[in-house]
Amino acid sequence: MKILILGGTVFLSRAVAQEYVARGHDVTCLARRPDGRIPEGARGVSGERSRGVDAYDAVLGEWDEVVDVATDPHLVRDALSALGERARHWTYVSSCSVYVDQNQPDCDESNAVFAPLDGGETPGPENYGASKVACETRCREALDERLLVVRPGLIVGAGDTSDRGGYWPARLSRDHEPVLVPEAHGRWAQMIDVRDLAQWMVGCGEDATAGTFNAVGERRLLGEFLEELRVILRHHDDVVLVADQWLLEHDVSPWAGPESLPLWIPAGRDFDGFARRSSTKACSQGLALRPLAETVNDIVAYEILLGLDRDRGAGLSARRERQLIEEFASAP
Repeated sequence: MKILILGGTVFLSRAVAQEYVARGHDVTCLARRPDGRIPEGARGVSGERSRGVDAYDAVLGEWDEVVDVATDPHLVRDALSALGERARHWTYVSSCSVYVDQNQPDCDESNAVFAPLDGGETPGPENYGASKVACETRCREALDERLLVVRPGLIVGAGDTSDRGGYWPARLSRDHEPVLVPEAHGRWAQMIDVRDLAQWMVGCGEDATAGTFNAVGERRLLGEFLEELRVILRHHDDVVLVADQWLLEHDVSPWAGPESLPLWIPAGRDFDGFARRSSTKACSQGLALRPLAETVNDIVAYEILLGLDRDRGAGLSARRERQLIEEFASAP
């Protein structure tokens, strides 16, 4: 098959390109800076998508599959204008952030989504879900039954630029100091290995699967997940359990960002369904998940390569964690 990846240099799009190459397909990656960043065996074509439809001049052939992960509806619109009629099948990677209600467990593909982002608004973190809905809408209008819409949750693995999925495996591998952990009663964790997602997407592309699918991992209680990590990584050092309110009062950020505790969402924020979404439809379509230990050990290898003591995009620094533990220990 002739495959066009719009991207192919970073995390999921790169993993998809790698999987297509591994299965013997003819893969082209259109990227801003493809040199040295696309998988071995794929062909790189330089293209700046902000140029509009002209950005696709070098790839105006017939394609068996096009894969797009963009968030800006304008970029998606232009790609569809240039390539939509030339593609036998199209995969658009959206997000579970499209759902309006993040408090409902077992949310499936039928649940309500945000209104599409207005054409005059600028896409950003504050309207990410609405931006993805607008992109989905444009794809459906242009492609109809030739479209697969993938809605992942948290994606983890080597190449994760957010640092969210790597924080806990890296932290439990880093040193022999006490580890600060949220009490997290009744909170959940749900993540999918980037390779499992890529393999499933490629299989769907080969079969020209159409429809909309949540692509998420197994649901685990956050506390049980962290204990499972400790077993996998043979972590036997002290754990300091701290309540939500204390963490918030001491400016620890939930979920993501510098000086945060990734995966932690405090109680009472209407996010009880956030990490408890249904993947029944995708699993019935062949989505398979590898054992957690395999994912964790591969994440640790990647984190060691980057440096366990490095500055992180998500997670507590060693200095800040020590400070918090000292303050907690001395609290009345």
